[in-house]
Amino acid sequence: MKHLISHKATRLNLRDISSVPIRTFWITSLAFFICFFAWFGIVPFMPDVVKDLGLTPAQKWNATVLAVAGTVFARLLIGKLCDKYGPRICYTWLLVLGSIPVILSGLVQTPMQFYLCRLFTGFIGASFVITQVHTSLMFASNVVGTANATSAGWGNLGGGANRLGMPIIAAIVISFGIAEGDAWRYSMVIAGIVCFLTGLLYYFFTKDTPEGNFSELEAKGVDLPKIKKDKVGFLETLKDYRVWVLFIVYAACFGIELTVYGTMDDYLQNTFQLERITAGNIVLSFALMNLFARTLGGFFGDKFGKTNGLKGRVYFLAVIMVIEGVMLSAFSLASSLYVGIALLIAFSLSVQMAEGATFSVVPFINRKAVGSISGIVGAGGNFGAFLAALFLSSKSAVAEKAALVASETLGATAAAAAQSAAAASAVSSGYLIIGSCIVLAGIVTLIIRFSTEDEKEAEIELKKLTPELVRVEK
Repeated sequence: MKHLISHKATRLNLRDISSVPIRTFWITSLAFFICFFAWFGIVPFMPDVVKDLGLTPAQKWNATVLAVAGTVFARLLIGKLCDKYGPRICYTWLLVLGSIPVILSGLVQTPMQFYLCRLFTGFIGASFVITQVHTSLMFASNVVGTANATSAGWGNLGGGANRLGMPIIAAIVISFGIAEGDAWRYSMVIAGIVCFLTGLLYYFFTKDTPEGNFSELEAKGVDLPKIKKDKVGFLETLKDYRVWVLFIVYAACFGIELTVYGTMDDYLQNTFQLERITAGNIVLSFALMNLFARTLGGFFGDKFGKTNGLKGRVYFLAVIMVIEGVMLSAFSLASSLYVGIALLIAFSLSVQMAEGATFSVVPFINRKAVGSISGIVGAGGNFGAFLAALFLSSKSAVAEKAALVASETLGATAAAAAQSAAAASAVSSGYLIIGSCIVLAGIVTLIIRFSTEDEKEAEIELKKLTPELVRVEK
């Protein structure tokens, strides 16, 4: 077997699109963006969907939960597939097959059909795992945290950009003479077609590694122990307690970001009596912080890794998790809009930095199973969102029902006001409890340990990279 010299990028030079790592970075970030754009593309149209399909409040919540649940299983599976077949093929098929339920979402006629489409559309949320695996294969240890965090953060923007993008697409559709009530359907079909075309782009313009695709390298007889990381059994990965600690950590950061993002519109309207558009714009700005906040988490993870070893990455992750939990808890108690927005910004910054910091640790847990570990940890994010959504929906449903019963003799206006106040109070107390759980998760992070051999290997790798970094800087 031939041995391969790694050509991983040692810095994130975004202008160097002629290099395989940087070109792959841009395309994988775009693919992730498109997947999240399509996954959450229905959100701006939910009032139209509710009206068109006659959904009850409970059915609306069920559709939200199903969209998150589908992603949990997909993320668990996709990591192992990346280890075996490579991220290029996995991303191509995910985009091509994932486009089908997105397109069908625009054709549904019943709540059950909508449920199924939301469930299977959720599978494209597994794009996050492939993105992390692919950037981990493309970038050296001194910058892998920053690269992972940046690609993930920019991809996450798709979950916020749809609030502007999908209405714009709908407006264009209407300008061609399509009825306004049907514009959401055509918009979803268009989003699905874009997913399909992005899959073709991924297939033809990326490679599994800087040296080539898995299949090509194997055909040449190249030894791939450092690249094709399918040497560790999945069961062995499951036995590593550190994987499950990071599963919990990611549930407490990305999972909570998804839940807060999905519930914040109503919360701001009910708590601070904001208009729907104003509340939506605030939430959009929250999502747009992914432009830089995740990158900061990965950047500081790399920095602490250089100065304090692998344990330094863990210490930074623990601290930023505790800050995230404190900020969410404080936000839940805010009665002033301006104080609330300030705390929401602080929470947004810390939660997204925690996400970036998490995946500055993941590549070092077991270098022979990066895909499997990324899949499990990534699934933790959606598992956390699933649990948090169930928790908040159940609290809100009970409180709203009690408020309606208590105010049924006061008239429709009074009943609606009581329902709104009850929902705000329930979600506020839910945020406080969740914030406390996040602080606990941050403290638990400190039990992650690396062996002396792992620390030495990381130190040796960093020393080997130092001459290359000096040469590049000159």
